Amino acid sequence: MNLVYNVKDRPKFGQMMVFALQQLLAILAATIAVPSIVGNGMSQSAALFGAGVGTIIYLLFTKFRSPVFLGSSFAFLGSMFAAFGGAASVSVGYAGLIIGAALAGLVYVVIAVIVKVAGVSWINKLMPPVVIGPTVAIIGLSLAGNAISDALHGAENAGGSYVMGTAGWVSLICALVTLLTVIYCSVKGKKMMKLIPFIIGILAGYVVALIFTLIGNATGNAALKVIDFSAFSAMKWVPQFTFVEAFKGLKDISAQYIATVAVAYVPVAFVVFAEHIADHKNLSTIIGQELLEEPGLHRTLLGDGVGSMVGAFFGGCPNTTYGESVGCVAITGNASVITILATAVLAIVASFFGPFVTFLSTIPSCVMGGVCITLYGFIAVSGLKMLQPVDLNDNRNLFTASVILIAGIGGLTLQIGSVTLTEIACALILGIVVNLLFNKSERK
Repeated sequence: MNLVYNVKDRPKFGQMMVFALQQLLAILAATIAVPSIVGNGMSQSAALFGAGVGTIIYLLFTKFRSPVFLGSSFAFLGSMFAAFGGAASVSVGYAGLIIGAALAGLVYVVIAVIVKVAGVSWINKLMPPVVIGPTVAIIGLSLAGNAISDALHGAENAGGSYVMGTAGWVSLICALVTLLTVIYCSVKGKKMMKLIPFIIGILAGYVVALIFTLIGNATGNAALKVIDFSAFSAMKWVPQFTFVEAFKGLKDISAQYIATVAVAYVPVAFVVFAEHIADHKNLSTIIGQELLEEPGLHRTLLGDGVGSMVGAFFGGCPNTTYGESVGCVAITGNASVITILATAVLAIVASFFGPFVTFLSTIPSCVMGGVCITLYGFIAVSGLKMLQPVDLNDNRNLFTASVILIAGIGGLTLQIGSVTLTEIACALILGIVVNLLFNKSERK
């Protein structure tokens, strides 16, 4: 695609900080959602700090050639619950978070060594465009439900159909204002407006939500209170780092506990590996450079793995490359890796300002839902664009792409012991098998 800023370009400092804020807004909701879901006193600010440090580690390993931000991984939610559930106390659980992330990161290191020795040609043969394209599309489509549920946050979901009360209509209005503002800025905007559509869109949605909230406060109508300012009452000024609590419980760690954590974390790392490749294939298409070749898959894996370890050391959450960040690069045309570095630094600095992080956390779900419709949609469309050079008149290609799309959209997930194979992993594995069995001529 036509990029406004290429990977090595350096925007002016003022512009760069605005772009960095936009990237931060794009990844913020999901990054701080993970510690909120896991609970047990985990700190959102610490997760943000860990994501920032993890991203810097990733950029260093990839020689500043891969413009993507690392945020808290949802794939490890079950693993994190197991770390706490298998502990005698919360402090031991924090130690388990670090141990688990270290073991998962080591999986990436081992795979990176194998890739360094064997090269990446086998991956390209195993996952050609007919396999990786639909898989990338599934990454976006699998998140579609999250975007819509956020956009209709106040509505009641009755068996897959939303019942629209006052709260539902208010949320939908805020989401649509955000969505249409983002689209207008991206399509009709001039210069700077075209580069920061998410900031403008979120501000527009937030203003509408604030108006509804003020009316709700004045009239006592709870359905209009879109913004929840109660978060400020429980605001923490500085991050509560994971390692501080973890050190308190090291003496209680047993071999059985480590084995429990290993079983919870290590298999998930292999599942996330497939998504790692899909994300980087997608990003490669956007920036016009094959990242698996240069800086190389072994470097992206090392950056992701070590960055995940470091991120968990500070924030407890293993990190992963974020589709929201990739979507932001695609929509704005800003692939400047310096912008990603500035985002990481901004995340680290912001984590020490409780009011700022708390304010960002008050951005309503419906507003972020409006943004995510565009972000997740772009991921899906990017995957479909990878299919353009593929001959879909050939039934071998047609069936390969078809089974991936249906398995992914249909929500094919498998629970094997304590490990869940996500719809993305299942769809990719199924697509690889079909391609290997029936599409041999394409690999010669």
